[in-house]
Amino acid sequence: MVDPARPLVVSGARLVDPATGREGTGSVLLRDGLIADVAWGAAPAAPEGAERIDGAGLVLSPGLIDMQVFAGEPGAEHRETLKSASEAAAAGGVTTLVAMPQTNPPVDDPAIVDFIRRRARDTAIVNVLPAAALTKGRAGLEMTEFGLLREAGAIAFSDGDRSVTNALVMRRALTYARDVGGLIVHHVEDPDLVGPGVMNEGERASRLGLHGIPHAAETIMLERDIRLVGLTGGRYHAAKVSCSDSLAVVRRAKEAGLPVTVGVSINNLTLNENDIGDYRTFLKVSPPLRSEDERLAVVAALAEGLIDVVVSDHDPQDVETKRLPFAEAENGAVGLETLLSAGLRLVEAGQIALPALLAAMTTRPAAILGIEGGRLARGAPADLILFDPDEPYVLDKADLKSRAKNSPFDEARLQGRVRKTFVAGRIVHG
Repeated sequence: MVDPARPLVVSGARLVDPATGREGTGSVLLRDGLIADVAWGAAPAAPEGAERIDGAGLVLSPGLIDMQVFAGEPGAEHRETLKSASEAAAAGGVTTLVAMPQTNPPVDDPAIVDFIRRRARDTAIVNVLPAAALTKGRAGLEMTEFGLLREAGAIAFSDGDRSVTNALVMRRALTYARDVGGLIVHHVEDPDLVGPGVMNEGERASRLGLHGIPHAAETIMLERDIRLVGLTGGRYHAAKVSCSDSLAVVRRAKEAGLPVTVGVSINNLTLNENDIGDYRTFLKVSPPLRSEDERLAVVAALAEGLIDVVVSDHDPQDVETKRLPFAEAENGAVGLETLLSAGLRLVEAGQIALPALLAAMTTRPAAILGIEGGRLARGAPADLILFDPDEPYVLDKADLKSRAKNSPFDEARLQGRVRKTFVAGRIVHG
């Protein structure tokens, strides 16, 4: 057991700094919760009595920052708790997670933000940042008190898995967020166009006899939001996009210099509609899994840097909500523990370089949220992961630390095991 009060040296690892794209063999010294030194190609001068960990054959990088996690508390502790979510996060290499506000009650009051922060402080083993609701009760009708919620510690404002369909409410929210320095994170999906849809609209849905969800349900909402950003200048993050039409909208927004960023779910990066097979409800997610051509377009956009961040979209569901006919099952899949392994599929396929993948999971989320992290540099937080990118395994849902077991990668062949996770220099996994 490593003594957290003593300096710690991880030596001989393959260092990857996603902030600069630099990678190579080296060693890192951790002290007082920070990175005290990074020695590329050599060993840092370690103080006498420092603990040592041999990182030979392993990758050392900043810990992952996941901007889209449903953590259960308050109100859905049977699905997940902050404690179990944090343990799942640590096992998957996630050192900071953003807890989304679709709780019961919703996170629309400063007291609830404070509750989550205190609860996380007492039970979680990774950093937990609460996102507050964008509208009261997440009903999409009346804005919450952004200023008070920010003072209480809210990192961003979102209605979670619900979209704000009222354009005037969204315009006011973007304006108010701009004035208080807040970030709007929005689920871009028009519920009226989704209607009874349960999977991607197309031939596959027709063959399965299921109602489809058109691309336009996503792109119309995204296009509207981008125009409102142009009116207001508010900082805006589209939580998850899934199709090439949306990518065209994002490209125009960025070329126009608008303060817009965008995320993608690891599910839409690594799975497609054919994976649903014979009505596998663990793969019923929102946005839905698209065609293979759309998946490849999203992967290319990530490699290009058009897409800013990759999220797990961790949404635990219990047996009662998933062991149902596909059309009746709830959306959602657990993903904290497989975020890195699934992403490494893209690296193995040569579709993206490891530093670029890690940047979308570390450096860019940190910049968007305005927090420290995502850097392998002196003075940065000692939130790090040590992992073997080549270790193969078959996922057994029984081994998941999450309370729910609804993984879309159940029984899938994956590679990449996290050996150790450090939060503020302390080993919380491995």
